[in-house]
Amino acid sequence: MHEITFSTVDKPKLLSQLTSLLAEIGLNIQEAHAFSTADGFSLDVFVVDGWREETEELKSVLERGILKYKEQYLSKRHVVSSVNEHYQVKIEPLSNCIAIPSDGTDVWEIDTTQLKTENKVGSGSFGDLYRGTYCSQEVAIKVLKPERVNAEMLREFSQEVYIMRKIRHKNVVQFIGACTRPPNLCIVTEFMSRGSVYDFLHKQRGVFKLPSLLKVGIDVSKGMNYLHQNNIIHRDLKTANLLMDENEVVKVADFGVARVQAQSGVMTAETGTYRWMAPEVIEHKPYDQKADVFSFGISLWELLTGELPYSYLTPLQAAVGVVQKGLRPTIPKNTHPRLAELLERCWQQDPTNRPDFSEILDILQHIKRK
Repeated sequence: MHEITFSTVDKPKLLSQLTSLLAEIGLNIQEAHAFSTADGFSLDVFVVDGWREETEELKSVLERGILKYKEQYLSKRHVVSSVNEHYQVKIEPLSNCIAIPSDGTDVWEIDTTQLKTENKVGSGSFGDLYRGTYCSQEVAIKVLKPERVNAEMLREFSQEVYIMRKIRHKNVVQFIGACTRPPNLCIVTEFMSRGSVYDFLHKQRGVFKLPSLLKVGIDVSKGMNYLHQNNIIHRDLKTANLLMDENEVVKVADFGVARVQAQSGVMTAETGTYRWMAPEVIEHKPYDQKADVFSFGISLWELLTGELPYSYLTPLQAAVGVVQKGLRPTIPKNTHPRLAELLERCWQQDPTNRPDFSEILDILQHIKRK
């Protein structure tokens, strides 16, 4: 596995050009994350496999490919590539504590002597999730892998802490505290004993009948409406980030890529997961809270069918289909008419035609009453 990062002046079709370059080399893209800044720069990060030679040789092949693409597509724009072997990322020097904005009204630094880690319940690219206790309360502990820590990851970590400590809602996973002193970086939240909706659907082969589906949709809509009212865009809303507690209350989780919305009302830093991602996000266009509504619509379809969105396509093929061909999941014929109508409105190509979460909540509650 390798992680490849491209930085360049942003331009239309950049993502598709870079993915074509990787495909020509024979690499299989496992993850892709795209970021762009308000002043016109782009950072595209790919996790790939399929390269059997030395890493330095891959870097040389990429550089030759970039030169060819610069001549064909990128004109005089400057492109730089860097390749790191996965799990062997250089650890950058860190200060004694990460700077996280504080208004002085709350204390959230974890007393590690009161934190007890038990069994691992999940693992990701940048961290592991453990079950544990804090001051005798059952908690979930998200621990960052020291070997994966870099400057970008620290920014993401501090952003997640900053956002989570500001929010409190019954349909948002409750933040308890964090350890911000390297190398023991972790975020502690309430423990959600029933796991994610994604695991329930795809690993346990669970089924949501209409009443249960509506309850989940209402729970998520309440949580998302609260976040949007507080100018927070989640940016990675999907069933893997919807967690269930012992009472089957569903809560929105994982704010690693969430952002406080800019005063201008639009965002230009892109991230998320392709199968659930709004077309304007895939295309590097400015976006707002309606990007979360698109992702919610895809997640609601997943609840309805129990299927992975575009399961017959790779994530990148799905992204291209969504943007260029208006591809959307097929709604089953026996779907409740109001629910089918809501799905189609949520994933409209034009974000202004999508409902907001207060309207979605009204529609789902109306269907439930009927």
